[in-house]
Amino acid sequence: MTDLFSFIDDQHDQDAKIITQMRLLIDALKKHNHAYYVLDNPSISDGEYDSLRQKLLDLESQFPTLKQPDSPTDKVGDKPLPAFTQVMHDIAMLSLGNVFNFDELTAFIRRINDRLDSKNQHPEFEMELKLDGLAVSLKYVHGVFHQAVTRGDGRVGEDITHNVRTIRNLPQVLPACADIALLEVRGEVLMPKAGFEKLNRESAERGEKTFANPRNAAAGSLRQLNPAIASARPLAFFGYSVNQGLPSHITTQSGALEYLRSLGFETAPFGTAATPKGVQDFYENIAKTRADLPFEIDGVVVKVNSLDLQNDLGFLSREPRWATAYKFAAESAITRLVAVEWQVGRTGQLTPVGKLEPINVGGVTVSNVTLHNFGEIGRLGLMAGDMVSIHRAGDVIPKVSGVVLEMRDGAVSPIHLPKTCPVCESAVVLPEGEALARCTGGLYCPAQSKEALVHFVSRRAMDIDGLGEQWLIKFFEMGLIRTVADIYELVQHQDHLMTLEGLGEKSVNNMLAAIEKSKNTTLPRFIFALGIRGVGESTALNLAQHFADFEAIRRASADDFLTVPDVGEITAQSIHEFFQSTHNSEVIDRLLGAGVVWQAVQVSEAEAPLDGQTWVVTGTLSVMGRDEAKAHLQALGAKVSGSVSAKTSVLLAGEKAGSKLDKATQLGVNIVQEDEFVQLLMTHGRLSNDG
Repeated sequence: MTDLFSFIDDQHDQDAKIITQMRLLIDALKKHNHAYYVLDNPSISDGEYDSLRQKLLDLESQFPTLKQPDSPTDKVGDKPLPAFTQVMHDIAMLSLGNVFNFDELTAFIRRINDRLDSKNQHPEFEMELKLDGLAVSLKYVHGVFHQAVTRGDGRVGEDITHNVRTIRNLPQVLPACADIALLEVRGEVLMPKAGFEKLNRESAERGEKTFANPRNAAAGSLRQLNPAIASARPLAFFGYSVNQGLPSHITTQSGALEYLRSLGFETAPFGTAATPKGVQDFYENIAKTRADLPFEIDGVVVKVNSLDLQNDLGFLSREPRWATAYKFAAESAITRLVAVEWQVGRTGQLTPVGKLEPINVGGVTVSNVTLHNFGEIGRLGLMAGDMVSIHRAGDVIPKVSGVVLEMRDGAVSPIHLPKTCPVCESAVVLPEGEALARCTGGLYCPAQSKEALVHFVSRRAMDIDGLGEQWLIKFFEMGLIRTVADIYELVQHQDHLMTLEGLGEKSVNNMLAAIEKSKNTTLPRFIFALGIRGVGESTALNLAQHFADFEAIRRASADDFLTVPDVGEITAQSIHEFFQSTHNSEVIDRLLGAGVVWQAVQVSEAEAPLDGQTWVVTGTLSVMGRDEAKAHLQALGAKVSGSVSAKTSVLLAGEKAGSKLDKATQLGVNIVQEDEFVQLLMTHGRLSNDG
């Protein structure tokens, strides 16, 4: 008996969770129905709305006994606006079901065949464009335009006759229908693309509100109490059905559209097909030319062409059985963010990747989406378990465009930044005021190794000319090199290297000789080669000059680094974190143990005649490179900057000095030519008379 009670409790808990999910979806759909049908100001796209509705339909199909009595899956639209006279439709204006691919289309056609008797199997289908406007019902009494009513909630709509009467392409009198007591024509009021763009442009010039899309513009125009406003708007009416008064000799939907054309109504292009493949071909052709159409569409409406068979097939609660909307792949959809995983890039940046409940967006199934950085998570207010809006247009990478807050429940949890790198377990830091978190294990982290290796051997770093990037990456992929310290152990693999295609004995010997030669370097080069974030050649030289001893640099605090010229708070913190990393220290110890050495750095105060001066080097120097010139200047106590400003003391101008020389001249900065600079170096013993 205890087990039975336990089962009942578990079942009750499960039912409660399902009902909670249903209620969240119902409340969200009601809110968006009101925004779409009543306010004409949708806050989500059609694709996102369809995603929400489909999730509710799936739950109701899986748990039919839990279906809520106020579910909007059985209703169309929302209550009409109180500002307009309400009108009961003679025949309900229902909505359409949706299909999104050929499999769903064939399933729709299969259901039709299952309901038809054997002689009517495989009926002909009519296909027409699904116009993106506002559905209205028009009534003509003895051929004279009488009334226009919106869809409303499908049963009751709003009388907008005064506005529809102003639409220029709408026939006001139908002479051929003078003997028809009541003709009801249904169709779509829309705003062509060109008219929409002109309206928005002119509204913007007057400082007035602009519309988000042509449908909003059309619907907003028809909801004006002043018909003069609607009259000034570029609206058009396209008919798509005759619901009352159709002559008896017309027996098909395509015939009804031809009849509307004969009366002077505009209709969108349409066609017929006898097979599912024919329907698919029409759909694909329209999809290809969609961008060239003068108005917006969001799919193709597929209908059984025979009007008699339409009557036989009948209706469901909110849609006909004989028609469906074959929609284009939505560019936006809503799904659940299940979890967040973290990836480490080649520069150490941690990028959050959202793991989604798979959803079709823009014709592609999306299950992962980048969240860019930790700052973006905060900007979106995102939590694991949230329902999120996913947007993808064309070949653009899918992204999270927002959180559906009205569907947030108690199952969500905060997204925390990892304290350690998911790849190498080094500490993760997020500098104050920044959005990008990063791993501090630069020399050690496998995710950053390729970048660190290429930088380490570069000309301005350790200058290992015989070890090119191609072979460096090859050795990394083979597992011969994992960190920069492994470069100095390649000699242990000499015999194996000689067996590789493209490497002979001479090439290997030259490579190993270049590696051995690089062990004798300078402290600034070595510091630069470590690839510390924010430390370029100039800062590396400043660090070497300031501390003179490498071990002093390793022991220094962040505050100590702030006393170094050109080192700000962010760089100081970055340097300190780099040397505090146990993993980085292990690699550095291996480099020193392999025999990497440099001459001691000695700069006395007496040898700092340029102390307090800020120099800028520009143009081409003939006696030495600009890097060497910078090194001499810093050795003499000068601060070397990359840009000219009011704080610049001297500009060293080589050939083709360019814009920096112009700016220095404007600011009255002292300008020194190369021959004067050489004389300065000779005076202070930095160069001899023989160069």
